[in-house]
Amino acid sequence: MRSVVFCKLSAIVLLSPVLALAGEKEFVPLFDGKTLDGWHALPGGNWVVKDGTLVGTSPKSERRHGLLVSDKTYGNFTVRLKFRVIKGNSGFYFRSEKVDSAVGVHGFQAEICNAPVVGGLYETRGRAWVAQPDPKVTKKCYKPGEWNAMTVSAHGKDILVELNGAKTAELKDDPGRLKGHFAMQLHGGADMEVMFKDIEICTKPSP
Repeated sequence: MRSVVFCKLSAIVLLSPVLALAGEKEFVPLFDGKTLDGWHALPGGNWVVKDGTLVGTSPKSERRHGLLVSDKTYGNFTVRLKFRVIKGNSGFYFRSEKVDSAVGVHGFQAEICNAPVVGGLYETRGRAWVAQPDPKVTKKCYKPGEWNAMTVSAHGKDILVELNGAKTAELKDDPGRLKGHFAMQLHGGADMEVMFKDIEICTKPSP
């Protein structure tokens, strides 16, 4: 009897990693940590790769939004990334379209800044704020000036933003755009220094 129990326990232990992997999402890098391959910069600001990190800077005299835009467009996805705001106001754009103007793109933006609205959802040249986080939540989960983890999930008309594991914004059955570019922002008219790393994507829905 003991041998039978031992065999069953052994099988469970051996299968556990497989079952865990089966339940995990399959993420692939959007940023290789070495180059800007897969991305292109729009006029305004400066983007460089330093020690595996994307570093964006621009002076207050720059009126344009300096954007680093994905070459490809995406519809349904979950993206996770880490960011650090030294100075200024940034954001992670998704389902956006490029436009010939100082703002560079129109579309959704997950807010990235050292302020209570971090993790909110803003629609540039659209409805403006569509979901602002509870300041009590961001005060508890956000670390100003340090590295923070953000997850943006957009599947169909449902959108979810999480900051360091806490939900900061959610939309259900939203009428906004369903496909477009990703972009990281340097806000015009402000002294900017922001960093991004570990940018990954999964295009499969949650199991």
